[in-house]
Amino acid sequence: MLFCFMPISTAFSDHSAGPAALCQLLGTRHPIVQGGMVWCTNADLVIAVGQAGGLGTLGAGSMYPAELREEIAAVKAGFDGTFAVNVPLLYPAVEEHMQTIVEMGVPVVITSAGSPKKWTKFLKDRGVVVVHVVSSAAFAVKSVAAGVDAVVAEGFEAGGHNGREETTTLCLVPEVVAAVNVPVIAAGGISCGRTMMAALALGAAGVQMGSRFVATAECPAHEDFKAHILAAAAGSTKLRLKGVTPVRMLDNTEGGFSAQVAEAEARSASPEALRELLGRGRAKRGMRGGDLVEGELEIGQVSARLDNLPQAGDVVRDVVAGFEALRTQLSGPSFHWS
Repeated sequence: MLFCFMPISTAFSDHSAGPAALCQLLGTRHPIVQGGMVWCTNADLVIAVGQAGGLGTLGAGSMYPAELREEIAAVKAGFDGTFAVNVPLLYPAVEEHMQTIVEMGVPVVITSAGSPKKWTKFLKDRGVVVVHVVSSAAFAVKSVAAGVDAVVAEGFEAGGHNGREETTTLCLVPEVVAAVNVPVIAAGGISCGRTMMAALALGAAGVQMGSRFVATAECPAHEDFKAHILAAAAGSTKLRLKGVTPVRMLDNTEGGFSAQVAEAEARSASPEALRELLGRGRAKRGMRGGDLVEGELEIGQVSARLDNLPQAGDVVRDVVAGFEALRTQLSGPSFHWS
């Protein structure tokens, strides 16, 4: 049985929703998107990813309006290519963020955590490419009806805030691809060329990686948090707070916050009690402040596979190289199942 794969940049080039179309839409060399992780992005990370040919993304969900403006200015001063801003639509200052994005000429916006209906037309009328993060085929269809240019299909494996459906990337991506006619970007559990190949085989036009970029030199997350990620093993992350807003977290040290949440959920604590336990500022305290006991440590299941802190640009290059090596291997003279 013969498998023939074309290079990423030209694979499915005749497909309006394939990798080539996604690269053209985003203005990138490679169909690789760096996720807009709260407390874990800055201009340095975005520039490094962009210079390597991917789409760097500022996570506006953990930035005050003035801070977002400063980070966008820093990106534009250090890099003349395309980049994105991720905006959680439930963010209190979303209107200020959207005005800043338009005024400062951000080329791509990735929206999440809410309905894209209100802001998609506003952005597209001003020349902005709009991508929305979904956790089901039903949400993908609604997003396309709202006018988005592409969707990120984020599976259950992903870190941070997650879909209630708990659908894995392997199941979610082909469901979404079959349901919409825009490029689909796979997310959740992707960290290397092999997992990117799997995502494209499922019909995705590209991939979004969050956890892999948290564990990089340029990421502004606290070094203690990064070290804790590298020490993670299978089962070290759990989907918690399902009664409030599902979020995948890394276990804390010394029976800290994650253990407190597990105990509260085991006794069927009310949503109000869970919100009180969560409080305010735990994500910043954990991921940016390095509090491994009481902080909220958001990361994906793929953390168990991460064992180094490379430069972000090298992550992009290594994923592409790994993809191409596997493509060459599978497109040899013959490939037999047995």
